[in-house]
Amino acid sequence: MSMTSDFARRLVCWQRKHGRHGLPWQVREPYAVWLSEIMLQQTQVATVLDYYPRFLAAFPDVAALAAADEDAVLALWAGLGYYSRARNLHAAAKQVVHDFGGSFPDTREGLETLKGVGRSTAAAVAAFAFGRREAILDGNVKRVLCRVFAQDGEAGDKKFEAELWRLAESLLPEAEDMTAYTQGLMDLGALVCKRSKPDCAACPMAEICLAKWQGRIAELPRRKAAAAVKEVALYWLVLRNRQGRVWLEKRPAGGIWGGLYCVPCFERLDNLYAYAAAFGVAAEDLSEGKLVSHRLTHRLLQITPLQAEGMAADSPDSSIGGLWADPAEYGLPKPLAGYLRQF
Repeated sequence: MSMTSDFARRLVCWQRKHGRHGLPWQVREPYAVWLSEIMLQQTQVATVLDYYPRFLAAFPDVAALAAADEDAVLALWAGLGYYSRARNLHAAAKQVVHDFGGSFPDTREGLETLKGVGRSTAAAVAAFAFGRREAILDGNVKRVLCRVFAQDGEAGDKKFEAELWRLAESLLPEAEDMTAYTQGLMDLGALVCKRSKPDCAACPMAEICLAKWQGRIAELPRRKAAAAVKEVALYWLVLRNRQGRVWLEKRPAGGIWGGLYCVPCFERLDNLYAYAAAFGVAAEDLSEGKLVSHRLTHRLLQITPLQAEGMAADSPDSSIGGLWADPAEYGLPKPLAGYLRQF
């Protein structure tokens, strides 16, 4: 038996005995599978288990999601991060309804035409929902393949990436084993072949893993050079009216917290003071709240809240877009929601 066919056999047997079973998205319904795959991009299973049922209850099928208001979608996504995923999810649902008659494409190529769906995500949906023989290659899978087959290359190198895709495609089992195989790749990378402290004693590939026998597990796969974390100072203007509502405005689609509602946010204090003046609030009338630190992938936000209470219920003038709102009714950035809960 070749090493490649032995890999698939070992993985399928291991997943059926030791892999993850009973997850709510382990079904053949394309909408449920697609939703989970988008949520699981750069997000842990434990976190998605909290969001997924609430999202599915609000939007039980692709037609309901397509018909939803974007603010309602973002409100249920609030806290999951990477908000472009939610906007793309909404746009893709509309594509399915308007371009595909409400039924998901049943091939990887067709699924890749949906907004926010790349090759690996499309392959996962095709494999789980339609039993297609398609290879996935997310971060966990790359780590498994680099170790078991001692694949050594620079992270981000396109030629090396293409070699990994060819390897992944060469390993595919017969169609009837695709669900267990694809889930097994995800499970093995997440539960056993972890970046640090891999559990080699529990690994079904221990006997054939080239990195293990070469003593290169810590070395492979090669890490990307760590990007420097940039510290960014921001200022929030937190205004409450006499009814206890907070002034919110919708963030632009691009940039951090895209599409969510947020208190006015500024990079410069003088811009905040000018905005506050439109509400009749002078700089000396603002009290400073506790500093809020929030880490994004390559940025550390250091946010200073400046607040005032007892505003009139009306907005200052029509040129300032926003509304007085109960924050609990809107999707807010996670650090802002946490800050407002203190009051």
